[in-house]
Amino acid sequence: MAEAEDADILAAAIAGDRDAFEALLRRHYDRIHGLAWQLTGSRADADDIAQDVCCILAEKLPAFRGDAKFTTWLCSIVYNACRDFHRRRSALTRFTGRLSIMVGLTRGPDGRDLYDALWIESAIAQLKPDLRDTAVLIARQQLTHAEAAQILGVAEATVSWRMHEIRRQLAANSGADD
Repeated sequence: MAEAEDADILAAAIAGDRDAFEALLRRHYDRIHGLAWQLTGSRADADDIAQDVCCILAEKLPAFRGDAKFTTWLCSIVYNACRDFHRRRSALTRFTGRLSIMVGLTRGPDGRDLYDALWIESAIAQLKPDLRDTAVLIARQQLTHAEAAQILGVAEATVSWRMHEIRRQLAANSGADD
């Protein structure tokens, strides 16, 4: 039922109906923000990324061909926005670190997201990025292996192997036998 409603709203939004675009955003904003938060571990970063994704969606929506479910396509946009955000943040952090050393300044942690980021201290946060991203898409976003594979740009078998590896590592970290 929801997918049928999405299809009608989506068709109208693609055709340029602003009210339909707003309805589409309202319907999917929590998914956009939630996935961004899960991938970054920061509510503030998720707020910024969600805003960026809304702008990106306005730009890319006319190109949506329906090859995948809309939610899968949307998750891939969020995933890529998070990946781009991490790249920019990493480059900025390196530059800031070098600049701080040059001028003799140091910067301590601000702890703004300490409470909000508690989930990242879970076992998932200890995984390598490719495994963590896979776990977030499958376990937290409840995508299928095929949908996650499409977003991650890997084979479905790779997603299956990663999920096996995640279970193995989590079992090993909890002291359970394989």
